[in-house]
Amino acid sequence: MSKKITIVIPCYNQGIFLSDALKSLEACDASLFDLIIVNDGSSEEETKTILNGLSAEGINVINQENKGLGEARNVGIRVSKSDYILPLDADNKILPGYLTKAIEILDRQPQIDVVYGNANLFGEKTGVLRPGPFNLQQLMICNYIDACAVIRKSTLERIGLYDNMKIMGYEDWDLWLRFAFNGYRFYYVDETLFEYRVRGNSMLKNLNQNIQRQNEIEDYFSKKYADKLDFEFVVNRLLYQFKKRPFRFLHYLMMKKFFPQHFQKLIKENRIYKNFIYG
Repeated sequence: MSKKITIVIPCYNQGIFLSDALKSLEACDASLFDLIIVNDGSSEEETKTILNGLSAEGINVINQENKGLGEARNVGIRVSKSDYILPLDADNKILPGYLTKAIEILDRQPQIDVVYGNANLFGEKTGVLRPGPFNLQQLMICNYIDACAVIRKSTLERIGLYDNMKIMGYEDWDLWLRFAFNGYRFYYVDETLFEYRVRGNSMLKNLNQNIQRQNEIEDYFSKKYADKLDFEFVVNRLLYQFKKRPFRFLHYLMMKKFFPQHFQKLIKENRIYKNFIYG
């Protein structure tokens, strides 16, 4: 008999963190969930040894060539026989109440498609991350909802699963935008439901510091959602950037206005953000 939730953990060279993630699942009600780990072509010997050991213990480990985060999650979703999916990054942890809370909401309210909540930060930073109630305008400006959300599988299948983007790290933002633009509904639980590890060398942090990648991401989202990114969106995004980094924002405007040739040269050399929308 299939469980209510399938927890899908993609793993690419993150074997050293898996024990923490799996230990957190031991505190959850085992009758509620199935677990699938997708080895996305890990090259690190320690990770491969750990995954082989977990497979020998009876944990469902799917091995594939390296295809990226989106496709790794999709493989687990396709194999799942559950009603709901919970993507869990290999370096994060679940709190016991998350599964029961999400199941209760999704079973009781069939109009809800995504349940998300707060996160305890641990590692290089501590605190509580509170995303707050769903707000489409805010979501268009920045991804404030973590991938660690419980999602109705039937909705995922209708929407087309994760986009296997060439620029990894923004797959969940793209998915949430597609959900929102197609009228699917989010439910915010103002409780701490999972733990998010803050690492200085994380994929997302490295991506956020890579100007070339940020410019590519801006091009990608601007083209894909051109009909959604109207004047109001641009104004709100620019205000967000100004509040976030006022000096960098003013420097950007001055360079573009008074030194256009040098500005274009910096863009070609990937030393400055292209339009300062997603950068």
